[in-house]
Amino acid sequence: MFGLGPPEIVLIAVAALLVFGPKRLPELAKGLGKGIRDFKKALEDREEEPKQSLPPSSQTQSAAAPTNAVAREKSPLTTEQAHSS
Repeated sequence: MFGLGPPEIVLIAVAALLVFGPKRLPELAKGLGKGIRDFKKALEDREEEPKQSLPPSSQTQSAAAPTNAVAREKSPLTTEQAHSS
C-alpha cells in the first residue's frame, strides 16, 4: 500500500486525529469514501459511454451536410444571383 508500513499508517492516523479532532474525523472519512465511490462510478460510466454513443460513419457524414447548407444560406449572394446582376 504505497510503501507504507503499519508504523507509518498509525503515525498518519494519530496526526489526523490531532489536527481534525475526534468529532470531525469520522465526517471527513465518510466524505472521502463517498468522493472515491463517486469518482469510480464516473469512470465506469465514462468507459461505457463511448461504446453506446459511437455513431456509424454514415451518420457522421450526414450530420456535416446541414452545416454546409446553413453556411450557403447565410451567404449574401449565391452564384446565380451574382451572375444575374
